Amino acid sequence: MSINYVTISREYGSGGREVGKKLADKLGIPFYDKEIIEQTAFKTGFAEEYVKKQGEYANAKNWIEYSFSARNSYGMSPEDYLWSKQREVILELVGKGPCVIVGRCADYILKERNDVLNVFIHASYECRRDRITRIYKDPEHTEKMLKDVDKKRKFNYRYYTEQEWGKCQNYDITLDTGTLGVDNCVDIIFDICKTKNVVKDGKTEEKE
Repeated sequence: MSINYVTISREYGSGGREVGKKLADKLGIPFYDKEIIEQTAFKTGFAEEYVKKQGEYANAKNWIEYSFSARNSYGMSPEDYLWSKQREVILELVGKGPCVIVGRCADYILKERNDVLNVFIHASYECRRDRITRIYKDPEHTEKMLKDVDKKRKFNYRYYTEQEWGKCQNYDITLDTGTLGVDNCVDIIFDICKTKNVVKDGKTEEKE
């Protein structure tokens, strides 16, 4: 089995996006994060900021509230519509060739493929807090975001996939950036990909 696609799910502040970007650069294939937001916004007419937040984060406080969000005559809420269009975008990007995708339930969306490596990036609370504090230089903001973001991601993921976000059995590999460091995590994933195929500039060649 070759690996043509890598999905990166991550805890907030773990450096998962950085891992994904560096991995894509090292493999010589596209990295999709902002592009998904931009193209989904174009398809839906929603503002990019709305897509950025609602594409991964549930706003409702509980399952019942989320289930009974306002819906149109087809029984679809704005969140459902966004999910369907975001899924379309991801599948369209995948159709262009090998790539690395961060977040947005891409692991679930591509679950029928056998050439995908699903990765979960995590770190201790202390490591994530220190990383986010260095970025935003606002300890109060950091504490609030660490409490809220992953909770919303987990809820959103469960609602649309019926799976548990962050559960190790749902991924091929989980890596701790706090223990291993971002660059070592990149190297580990890269080595796994290289044992299965040779990826360069979006072209895949099977190793003999």
